[in-house]
Amino acid sequence: MNNNKELLRLGEPLATSKLEIIKERAIARHEVREIEQRHTMDGPRQDAALDEEEDMVIIYNRVPKTASTSFTNIAYDLCAKNKYHVLHINTTKNNPVMSLQDQVRFVKNITSWKEMKPGFYHGHVSYLDFAKFGVKKKPIYINVIRDPIERLVSYYYFLRFGDDYRPGLRRRKQGDKKTFDECVAEGGSDCAPEKLWLQIPFFCGHSSECWNVGSRWAMDQAKYNLINEYFLVGVTEELEDFIMLLEAALPRFFRGATELYRTGKKSHLRKTTEKKLPTKQTIAKLQQSDIWKMENEFYEFALEQFQFIRAHAVREKDGDLYILAQNFFYEKIYPKSN
Repeated sequence: MNNNKELLRLGEPLATSKLEIIKERAIARHEVREIEQRHTMDGPRQDAALDEEEDMVIIYNRVPKTASTSFTNIAYDLCAKNKYHVLHINTTKNNPVMSLQDQVRFVKNITSWKEMKPGFYHGHVSYLDFAKFGVKKKPIYINVIRDPIERLVSYYYFLRFGDDYRPGLRRRKQGDKKTFDECVAEGGSDCAPEKLWLQIPFFCGHSSECWNVGSRWAMDQAKYNLINEYFLVGVTEELEDFIMLLEAALPRFFRGATELYRTGKKSHLRKTTEKKLPTKQTIAKLQQSDIWKMENEFYEFALEQFQFIRAHAVREKDGDLYILAQNFFYEKIYPKSN
């Protein structure tokens, strides 16, 4: 895959000749250049645009076991080169719900800590609506989610055997040799359907109903937030495409991310060790749960949205994906300059 190449623009009107199109675009480019030259003379306007970009903050409220470490390490590798700050939000006992007073502190930090802007914040924290605190310029939220059962299986073995990121660290369930299949067959608590209820509340937020297992309201709110409050939500299974879209849309942070993911040593970081794939019988048993049905519905919803965005941003040619060039231009710009 090579995202440095650009495809030709598609969808030109059939009734318009190529000569007329070239002429129209030449006129439009000339008019745009004149406006840009006038704006260049107005120093403060140009500075304001630059300040806006330097004031940018991204929050990645990462869901556990969704390849989040691989993605955040790319941000760490790029921060010096692209000149932004990366900060890990470390909460006590990895509790994703903040107290009300911590919510206020967090919002104040994010919005007023100028020395850390532009900034990329990441941590296992559920979505927080900055508008509730009177903030006008909200941060940009991004996230990645994963097939619910695959995520649970990965987390189950991670608690017992750890991963290849910090292999010497003792895990909470270390010494427990029981397989995921055995756990489900025995009705164990670590593999119960209730443990699937995680991605929905992470997107739902800090309302009490978000954490009521199986809440239809929580799922609807999570869907609403995904569409209206998140800039982009990818899926673990298509992480490279997620990174490629971010680089195209937010190069201030992600310039060079795609190539780094493809060639870097950290592109597949933190593989859970000793993981055994569940049997079809185990999967079928979990899929009988209403909780799985809701989490899977949310995952499919996110996947469909991501693939829709990708379909309008890239084209495939000879097995490779190419980011589309700018597919709009300005014309009929008035008033005319003297």
